[in-house]
Amino acid sequence: MCYSAQIWADYRKYLRIFGARMSIHEYVEIFWRRTLDAKLLIPKAMELPFAEPTDDHERQIKDFIDQFATAQATTFEQELFTQRTRLVEAERKLETRPTKGAAESKRIATNKIQRAKDWLADLRRTDLQERDSRIYPGVYAPVMVMEAGQRVIKPMRYQCRPAGKPASYDIQYPGTYNARRDSLRGFWKDLYGFSHGLVVMDAFYEYVPRHRMEGRALGEDEKEERLVLEFRPNSGETMLAACLWSHWKGRDGKPDLLSFAAITDDPPPEISAAGHDRCIVPIRAEFIDAWLNPAGSSLQALDEILEDRARPHYEYKLAA
Repeated sequence: MCYSAQIWADYRKYLRIFGARMSIHEYVEIFWRRTLDAKLLIPKAMELPFAEPTDDHERQIKDFIDQFATAQATTFEQELFTQRTRLVEAERKLETRPTKGAAESKRIATNKIQRAKDWLADLRRTDLQERDSRIYPGVYAPVMVMEAGQRVIKPMRYQCRPAGKPASYDIQYPGTYNARRDSLRGFWKDLYGFSHGLVVMDAFYEYVPRHRMEGRALGEDEKEERLVLEFRPNSGETMLAACLWSHWKGRDGKPDLLSFAAITDDPPPEISAAGHDRCIVPIRAEFIDAWLNPAGSSLQALDEILEDRARPHYEYKLAA
């Protein structure tokens, strides 16, 4: 399972490299919705293109980004005040009558103070780091699709909820951020051959048991330890990760949802040797339009695109 990936978060790269256009209204909506729901997760790197807006739509997005940052800062500052008050009270108790409860309260308050400081610093910094372009299930990313014969960039959530399914589908099927290739004609039959997308990735991340990475059996009294490995093409090339996507129509006052799943398949030898059993499917650049516009293509032809994929050699390392 590709549980995390380093992506192209800046839509301008897609416009420049692939000649795509931006679905600006859906960008406006997603940033507006985040001002109402802080649980809607957008990578910091997706905000960067709007730091210096050039038109009314971008200025509107910049305003929503600023509104969200102000609200978040207020929340973090309130948490900082609450925990500092708690720390003072715990220290006062420890001076007069030391107890385990007061010591524990001091420990918790100290940790939460540092966490709130880290949140504030992260919110306010302007220098981008690699983690600012990293997505996890539930996080939004730019996805390239085809509309009316043109490549279009839309913001979508990384966990697919197919159209017509209840919102509870996310909980019932929490693994729908990945679409196994061997289930495309079954579980994903309503999307495969109909709604295809691409996400440009620089690297992807997987959980791997330590003993598998080390090529050995789990010890008799050894507990399984899971590590996070970063896989990246040793050539430095980017990967056009094949995806399925859906436009879910909101019901009972719920907003619409654009969401996607990355297609995965059996791994190449070097990933298998590292202890993992899945890999994303990076398609070749010459198949971009054929993949994004599957109408009229047979499932066999689409299978062939996935089979005749780009096959870089992946190197791996322990992720930070």
